[in-house]
Amino acid sequence: MAAGDQCSLSAQWRPVSLTHVEYPAGQRGNLRMPPWKVPRNRINGDVYGQLLAYLSLGPVVILISFVTLIIFKRELHTISFLGGLVMNEGVNWLIKNIVREPRPCEGTHTTVTTEYGLPSSHSQFMWFFSVYSFLFLYLRMHQTNNARFLDLLWRHVLSLCLLTAASLVSYSRVYLVYHSWSQVTYGAVAGSILAIIWFGITQEILTPLFPRIASWPISEFFLIRDTSLIPNILWFEYTVTRSEARSRQRKLGTKLQ
Repeated sequence: MAAGDQCSLSAQWRPVSLTHVEYPAGQRGNLRMPPWKVPRNRINGDVYGQLLAYLSLGPVVILISFVTLIIFKRELHTISFLGGLVMNEGVNWLIKNIVREPRPCEGTHTTVTTEYGLPSSHSQFMWFFSVYSFLFLYLRMHQTNNARFLDLLWRHVLSLCLLTAASLVSYSRVYLVYHSWSQVTYGAVAGSILAIIWFGITQEILTPLFPRIASWPISEFFLIRDTSLIPNILWFEYTVTRSEARSRQRKLGTKLQ
């Protein structure tokens, strides 16, 4: 659908609960018909648009997950990843205020953080997260057990999920008339390039410094740790936890006897 056709639709917009993201709540388009002849799905709201509105909240969910993960894990690479996401948002804000391209259909949404739309911050955020995670999965995490097929399978499945999530969030911004196709495309390209650059910086510059940073008194006080030398942190934590649990179980069994 062309931008002009989108803007010509007379739609009512309803915000998603507890957020400012809006989706079409009822739409009659340019059809001149009495309300009782309007299709029921147009009166009750656009369910597809509502689903995309919830999907567009992906960046918020990811940020909350990162903060939670850092609080409980306190791992330097995770902190670096979050720092890259923050940097990515700063670059997006800078580009928007330099280019100053308006959003499509100005005035459609009253609750937007900025009037500029190039590049899409949602698209740039999701593609940064997806590309960085893709590089982390295939270049940072290495095989540590004999289940080679299963190891590759879950990486491929997870990578496909990341790509799908980034694509759906980007599409949602166009469908909900927050951005044009060019704005989400530039956002995707910018986020992907920044993810590759930041991953290279993290691996080549920051990672060699992590052991020294982890040994600082303030890092020891806050229990900040470095797991960069562990090839597969998930497998490592699983095996260590299982070994410790079995050891404590044997000790407990000895005491009970």
